[in-house]
Amino acid sequence: MKKMPIDFYYYSGSGNTLLVVNEIAKKLSENGIDVTLHKIESCSAIQVNPKRIIGLAFPVAFQSTFPFVWKFFKDMPNGNSTPVFMVDTMMSFSGAIVGPLKKVLTQKGYTCIGACEIKMPNNWLPKKVDKTENEKLIHLGLKRAREYALELIEGKSVWKQIPFLSQAFYHLCCNSFVMHKFILPEGEKITLDASKCVKCGMCAKLCPVKNITMESYPKWNHSCQLCMRCINFCPTTAIGFNGKDFTRYRAVKAQELLN
Repeated sequence: MKKMPIDFYYYSGSGNTLLVVNEIAKKLSENGIDVTLHKIESCSAIQVNPKRIIGLAFPVAFQSTFPFVWKFFKDMPNGNSTPVFMVDTMMSFSGAIVGPLKKVLTQKGYTCIGACEIKMPNNWLPKKVDKTENEKLIHLGLKRAREYALELIEGKSVWKQIPFLSQAFYHLCCNSFVMHKFILPEGEKITLDASKCVKCGMCAKLCPVKNITMESYPKWNHSCQLCMRCINFCPTTAIGFNGKDFTRYRAVKAQELLN
């Protein structure tokens, strides 16, 4: 990879992706490459500059990623053989992101130079948080992030083509209709215990799609994408999912996602 400036666009739900992005950016910077970070939820895809190398980072969700993240990718301007690389964080596996994203970006005129998937701790309604196991996963994940950065620098990274079935899986997994029909019926699985709520508004500030409005109490509208931010970062555990009890997980402090 040429030592051109990099614009690194990312979305992080629990903070796993942010840890990886910071580690990659640090390693690239140590090797003389200028890296600028951009939060996907805070910028428009039309701001993407195809004259700079583009990095994309995001968590795996439903074996793909969130519809609003996909929309950002699809709204990016056409490239002119612009180099682009991706990294995702996941609990176990993905089946509908690496190949389909390569197809979208290639059709837009980008040159896909590297794709990396990194296992990180589970943030999807974990029954318990094993701190020792999570620390091990984070240690190994950040080690892989540093290795990936060096692979990019040395031109050794690859972005493999994924079999046809991943494309069909993509159409199922990242379809917002499917999500709201089968995963979020009526968009009403997020619950609030008003007796615990201190009306701090953190949930509304963190919501990447502005689905939460503050009235007497937080109100969830109908564009929730189950990113888990509001649940995992509620300071009083007032926000739940489907009325069930579970352990929250977050890799960073809420303010680090807001900065």
